[in-house]
Amino acid sequence: MPASSADPLPQPEHWREREVLITGGLGFIGSTLAIRLADLGARVTVVASLIPEYGGNLQNIHGYEQRLRINLSDIRDRFSLQTLLKDQGVIFNLAGQTSHLDSMRDPATDLAINCSAQLSLLELCRTVNPEARIVFASTRQLYGRPRYLPVDEHHPTRPVDVNGINKLAAEMYHKLYAEVHELSTCVLRLTNTIGPRMRVKDARQTFVGIWIRRLLEGQPIEVWGGEQVRDFNDVDDVVDALLLAGAQRDLSPEPFNLGHSEPISLRDLAELMIELHGSGSLRVTPYPSERQRIDIHMQRQRLASALAVSRAHRQLRRRHGKRVAHRLRQRHGRRHWRRRLRSVQPLRLAAAYPQQLRQPLSGALVVRHGHVLPHGRCRHRLGLCHALT
Repeated sequence: MPASSADPLPQPEHWREREVLITGGLGFIGSTLAIRLADLGARVTVVASLIPEYGGNLQNIHGYEQRLRINLSDIRDRFSLQTLLKDQGVIFNLAGQTSHLDSMRDPATDLAINCSAQLSLLELCRTVNPEARIVFASTRQLYGRPRYLPVDEHHPTRPVDVNGINKLAAEMYHKLYAEVHELSTCVLRLTNTIGPRMRVKDARQTFVGIWIRRLLEGQPIEVWGGEQVRDFNDVDDVVDALLLAGAQRDLSPEPFNLGHSEPISLRDLAELMIELHGSGSLRVTPYPSERQRIDIHMQRQRLASALAVSRAHRQLRRRHGKRVAHRLRQRHGRRHWRRRLRSVQPLRLAAAYPQQLRQPLSGALVVRHGHVLPHGRCRHRLGLCHALT
């Protein structure tokens, strides 16, 4: 089928039978990408360590177990990684330790995963697979506290925690290997990502996940401060961006921001979630001092990470038309959430959720297009999740 101007993403033919490796491929974003690529006909290998604290979950690929090659190994294991990297056409480098607080409590582990292992991967690619396209998922946290808004790619990088420092070093390694060793690399700096398969067990991956869990368990959402403003990515948009970056070898190795131009305050977000759910409450508490010291806190200002209005948007418009740019502007802004609120009939958890599933949740909750699939066992309509997918 010829490419359509209405669909700027690479056509399925681009990915059919292509060898693709995804590190962190059983995590929230990695599993969503793996499923999309499998549907496009790619030959996908996912690498994951399944360390409980880091978000990998086999239930994230429920129904796709036979369509993906799954390798349970750690990216810190240089010897297994060397074999896995051979003959891969595209490598999506998503594995990482994402908790900012954990990076402060255990900086050596964060260094090993987010920095040393990234350098090892690049060096192995240089020796065993120099033709591979490498896409690295970074974080907006490395900008630190904004000096101006919106934050674009020219903003100074002043990380406020160990995680941000190590992610910045990993970015620089990707750029260095592109410039010196001519590897084909690309870096995406992600803001808060939400959607199907996100972790709700705790707040290590995203605070929105633990808020959902507390609503499901009938507990109040605990909002620290509440005046901070955040922007969000829809996971499907992140996957779109990853596919675009993976398909365009001539993109610059300089980083691209991936964020949203319509942020929302944490208190407003909590209130919208409660309203969508049909029940619940929030409790505003002072920001814990341990976390406040490493937070990029902004009081009642519009914090956006600028992809939708700057460098990456220009690239998307020039290469792929206006559709993707429009989607990145529109998803999950406050007006969008209000529109969705009017179109969703909230359902009470007590009426829609089995009694046994209202017990404390032990793993990730799979959320897909207004349905909740706890561990792949049940499907129930839940108004809350309709706005988060």
